[in-house]
Amino acid sequence: MYSYVARQPILDINQNLVAYELLFRDGDSNYFPNINPDQATSNILTNNHLTMGVEQVTGDLPAYINFHADTLIRHFPSFLDPKKIVIEILEDVPISDELLAACKSLKEQGYVLALDDHDFDPKWDVFLPYIDIIKVDVLSISILEVSRYVNRIKPYNKTLLAEKVETAQQFEQLKMLGFSLFQGYFFAKPEMLKQKKITTTKHNILELINQASKMSLDFDHISDIFSSDPGLTYKLLRFINSPTYGRSQQITSLKHALVYIGEVELKKFIALLALSDLAEDKASELMRISLFRARFCEQIGQLLKDSDNPPKAFLTGLLSMIDGILDHDIQSVVEILPIDQDIKSALLGEAIYLTNYLDLAKHFEQGQWLHSESIAQQFGLDMEKCSAAHIEAMSWADSMLSC
Repeated sequence: MYSYVARQPILDINQNLVAYELLFRDGDSNYFPNINPDQATSNILTNNHLTMGVEQVTGDLPAYINFHADTLIRHFPSFLDPKKIVIEILEDVPISDELLAACKSLKEQGYVLALDDHDFDPKWDVFLPYIDIIKVDVLSISILEVSRYVNRIKPYNKTLLAEKVETAQQFEQLKMLGFSLFQGYFFAKPEMLKQKKITTTKHNILELINQASKMSLDFDHISDIFSSDPGLTYKLLRFINSPTYGRSQQITSLKHALVYIGEVELKKFIALLALSDLAEDKASELMRISLFRARFCEQIGQLLKDSDNPPKAFLTGLLSMIDGILDHDIQSVVEILPIDQDIKSALLGEAIYLTNYLDLAKHFEQGQWLHSESIAQQFGLDMEKCSAAHIEAMSWADSMLSC
């Protein structure tokens, strides 16, 4: 399963590349599908930002991303780094006091806001104090109309971006009118990119929505749901690794992650997932192995009576196949996850106790009994107890995938 996104360059007056606009795609065809705009935005965020980061798509340049009314009012952009995105407000969103308040709040948080495909309607004037960039579709409006509007809003001192520039003549005219940013076929067509998609089970998403609808969240139950799905866990950790929560936080368990972000942000995260993931297929064998390792490592920690290690051990096992799930090397994945240093070290194969837990799991799953027994002896564990943990972990993984 792959996610698709198109990126179109945005250039300055000297035709230097300064940013990309990200455009949702649902396949190899390079055009926008018939899809709800909120769902399109959510797909870009969950399948790109929550996977490897928008900066991986843009090469660390700012990303212009469209947001419709619901995603703005529910403050979906607030987990994104204000230095790395420009929030585009679509031209057809219904104007409301809630939308205006959301724009004001986002502006106060340091986000750059742009009016997309702006039609010069005076009803948008009330938003101008919070808007930094005005994007104009220069194919749909005459140069004369553009000139009149530019003169009217000159006192606001806004950056003007011309969309759909197709000729050198247009480019020169628009520069004379005060436009300083440009995109269009004259410079470059949107470029298609694809990457491996993290899948989550429909059952888990539905159960999370059910939990999120309740007045008070049951963190223990929600933690159990995340425990059965490494894709959900990974996206949760990426969600936490944002300026809103502080990148220095080291997560030691799933419940720690859930309690850390709190009920309001967790409900936002669930809504984001629900918009984009409900139609996804069941998980692959990679997830089965991830679940087995999570449960097995947790049980080894319990057998060794390490009071704070079972949660770490579980998360280590659950994320142990994440490089295969993402088709990215484990080093680059670990760098963007806000997890405990011990877990990072184990995922990188460094010589610590959690690495031994993981090695024991790997030897059991591959039927390498002599190696398994050697590691078990180092721990002072009875091989029969390890075998029982192996059988139970396999059964648990199968039961999670059959839900």
